[in-house]
Amino acid sequence: MEATRILPDLQASLLCEEVRQEVNGNLFLIGVINFIRVPQLPIVAARLCIFNRWTAGIGQFTETVRLIAPDQTTVISKSEMKFELRDPALSATGVMVFGQVEFKTAGTYFVEVLVDDVMKLRYPVPVVHVPPPGQNPQNPPEEKKA
Repeated sequence: MEATRILPDLQASLLCEEVRQEVNGNLFLIGVINFIRVPQLPIVAARLCIFNRWTAGIGQFTETVRLIAPDQTTVISKSEMKFELRDPALSATGVMVFGQVEFKTAGTYFVEVLVDDVMKLRYPVPVVHVPPPGQNPQNPPEEKKA
């Protein structure tokens, strides 16, 4: 008896600034993100991409990616995509693009990757407030008096 459905494995998941495709079909990732350093808060990221590769499955699936706030419950952004694997030796690559993502506070945000509502991976993305040189976040610059 041949399997008609096998839940796939998540081979890779990376948060990056951009994903582009070459003429030969290969993808290349630009600006793989370990943490997000910002000069002020709140701040809006114009574009974030999540690259996911699935393998070792058979069937049709729904991939869900959620960006979770530091409170670990608030979903600040979510996207879903359907994909199919016809053979366990094949892979399926999905790129989710999140636009206008608002980070209200510094702290550890999380990326959650699910397939058919089964959590496959959850990883941290620290957002760090680093003020521009010469600015102290506790003491705003003094106004000059004439």
